[in-house]
Amino acid sequence: MIKENQKRLNNLAVLLDALVAVVSYLAAYLLVFRFQVFSTFIGPALPVYSFRGYMSALLFLAPALLCAYWVLRLYTPKRVTQSAKEISSIIQANLIVLLVFSLILFLGKERLQHFSRPMLALFFVLNTTGDVLFRYSVRRVLRLFRRKGYNQKHVLLVGCSRAAFSYIDRTMENPVWGYKIRGILDDDTDWGYEYRGIHVIGATSELDDILSVNRLDEIVITLGLREYDKLEHIVAVCEKSGVHTKFVPDYNNIIPTRPYTEDLQGLPVIHIRHVPLTDSFNATIKRGMDLVGGVTCLILFSPVMLLTALMVKCSSPGPVIFRQERVGLHNRAFAMYKFRSMRVQAPNEEKKEWTKAGDNRVTKIGRLIRKLSIDELPQLFNVIKGDMSLVGPRPERPFFVEKFREEIPRYMIKHQVRPGMTGWAQVNGYRGDTSIRRRIDCDLYYIENWTVGFDIKIMLMTVVHGFINKNAY
Repeated sequence: MIKENQKRLNNLAVLLDALVAVVSYLAAYLLVFRFQVFSTFIGPALPVYSFRGYMSALLFLAPALLCAYWVLRLYTPKRVTQSAKEISSIIQANLIVLLVFSLILFLGKERLQHFSRPMLALFFVLNTTGDVLFRYSVRRVLRLFRRKGYNQKHVLLVGCSRAAFSYIDRTMENPVWGYKIRGILDDDTDWGYEYRGIHVIGATSELDDILSVNRLDEIVITLGLREYDKLEHIVAVCEKSGVHTKFVPDYNNIIPTRPYTEDLQGLPVIHIRHVPLTDSFNATIKRGMDLVGGVTCLILFSPVMLLTALMVKCSSPGPVIFRQERVGLHNRAFAMYKFRSMRVQAPNEEKKEWTKAGDNRVTKIGRLIRKLSIDELPQLFNVIKGDMSLVGPRPERPFFVEKFREEIPRYMIKHQVRPGMTGWAQVNGYRGDTSIRRRIDCDLYYIENWTVGFDIKIMLMTVVHGFINKNAY
């Protein structure tokens, strides 16, 4: 029943997306040419083409949008997909079609180049907004139905393990997903055993009989690691029945993060950790942002940096710029630049401990620039050189790296990306003398969930929350 409902829902979504595109296009045409909404800025708009001529462009735009939605998997079941990801895909699809159509107009005949750009831009704004609102409404209605017990997906678990318990926990905590777990099959657990109201109803050998007399929407294989020798037979039984089958690996205690699978000429290879910045395209995009942002910030903050350099030079004897060895990408050491905020020390004295409240090594000017994070500005040169990034995990000194790698699990993962001037840990308050474990948790979350938008969010949060560091001494 769920399969038929899902197919109908997908067909309805395609039709409604097409309807939204047509309505948005007509609205854009009327607003630009009939109601003259942009007349204040661009003067009266006169259609170069007839109404029929403009409508002919819709014969390309509407199918192109539907194809882009399909490519970006907007017509696949999304019970557990976050709405933010769906909105991002809608915006991405609309931008792609807008760019392609604009390129066609640019490269086309002279007559095509007179197509109204304001109308085209307004159409994509209206269409993106309309699609987001439509899909948000559908999602809300479906979740309401699922909360009331309708549109449920009936599931049977095969294997009573940590993977099964984790699956049950998540489905119980998210009733809007609409999963109804009918029971668990397991060979080593007594019949009737219960976990959060879900009972063991038989052995795995009974799977074939159960599938023949029950209408199930999904089988979820949640075998324990010791039972993987049964996996081939169980998959064969599920495939024979035609019921959609999923496999939840029981490796959460071994691989505690989100892995991803690579297809090596038909051989599935599971990467223990998903690091988007290992992709060369993503790394190039981020490096480009660092160069443009680094040079821009260097120009903007150059008066502040010049004034700070003079203050440091006049406040105490010693160099203006302090170079300190830090550990960066691929565990390589580099010299990180800062405005000197302490009196000059012997190298073995400087590296032995973190700065603490009331530290007598810090100068008066140093205390001020540390509080305002101005001492970090020379790291813009590190960003331009490629030692650092604008956003990323903060780098640490070799002495502390050696110490933490033994004390804190997964600490060294942070060195799979370039260190940053600011990061997810810093904008969440974990700066200076704060929990190193919580800081690492934030760093790992950033590493595994990196996007361009995430970097922009962190930079905006850095500006909005201010540069004042209450934990800087």
